[in-house]
Amino acid sequence: MKINGNAIRPGNVIEHKGRLWRAVKIQHTQPGKGGAYLQVELKDIRDGTKLNERFRASEDVDRVRLDQSEYQYLYAEGDMLTFMDQGSYEQVSLSSDLVGEPVRFLQDGMIVTIESYEGEAIGVMLPETVTMAVVEADPVVKGQTASSSYKPATLENGVRVMVPPHIEAGTRIVVNTADGSYMERAKG
Repeated sequence: MKINGNAIRPGNVIEHKGRLWRAVKIQHTQPGKGGAYLQVELKDIRDGTKLNERFRASEDVDRVRLDQSEYQYLYAEGDMLTFMDQGSYEQVSLSSDLVGEPVRFLQDGMIVTIESYEGEAIGVMLPETVTMAVVEADPVVKGQTASSSYKPATLENGVRVMVPPHIEAGTRIVVNTADGSYMERAKG
C-alpha cells in the first residue's frame, strides 16, 4: 500500500531499498531553505541494522501490512522459543532474537502477538506490561528525598529494575516490557 512520505508513523513497517524496515523514531524538519521533510530512523526487521532516511511529502513509500496472530508461549529450549497458535493449536519454534530485549519478561503461558510477512515470522510482541513479584529490594538510604530517589530491586525472573523507596520484597509491581521500567504497584 502506497503512502505519502510524511505519513510514516513510529511502528509502521515499510519496504525501502528492497528490505523491510520498522520506523522507530520520526522527526518533522522544516529547514530555512527548501521544502520540509520527515527524518525517520528505520530498523531492519530481519537483521536489526539501523538507517536514517529523509522522506519528502512528494515521495511515495510502500507500507507493508503484517499478519498478526496470537500465540501462547510454552517453553524455551536453548535459544529457541516454542509458541502455540491460539486457534489451530499448531506449535512453532522461533529464535529468541525475534523477541529482542523484552525476552527476559516472557512468562509461561503468556499470550504474545507474532507478526509475519508472506508466511515468515519477523517479530514477537509481548504485552506492554507484565506483573512480577519483587524478591529482593535494597534498603532505603536515610536522607534521600522520596520524590526523586529510586532504589534497585530484583524481580522473580532475576531482572534488576529501579523502584520507588516504598516497594519492598514480596510486593507485586507492574513493569513496562519494552524498557524494563517500573510503572506502578500491582493492584489487588
